Amino acid sequence: MNEAAHDNKNTAEMEIPNLKEKIVQAIKGVYDPEIPVDVYELGLIYEINVYPINNVYILMTLTSPSCPSAEVIPGEVEQKVKAIEGINDVKVEITFDPPYSQDMMSEAAKLELGFL
Repeated sequence: MNEAAHDNKNTAEMEIPNLKEKIVQAIKGVYDPEIPVDVYELGLIYEINVYPINNVYILMTLTSPSCPSAEVIPGEVEQKVKAIEGINDVKVEITFDPPYSQDMMSEAAKLELGFL
């Protein structure tokens, strides 16, 4: 590998944590309409993967399979992440395995909702 290619590879690897942070920040802008806490802090995001070239895969759940916002929340997550500069494509997949529980909430979410 020539030196220029090696430098490019290191730059790309260094950008992924930054990109992942931007993705998390974007997701934190999505709220369950019934709960005043963002979906990230609620623990609804199970996985965020960034693949070449800036293709993003997000595995998430909802508070329940019958959640009235089931159609809205994943679309909003996808829109917010797609809006990040440099993102190529976004795939949001919904799973109910493992099922959501309040234990998945961050301390901040539990505090906000009065569970602590």
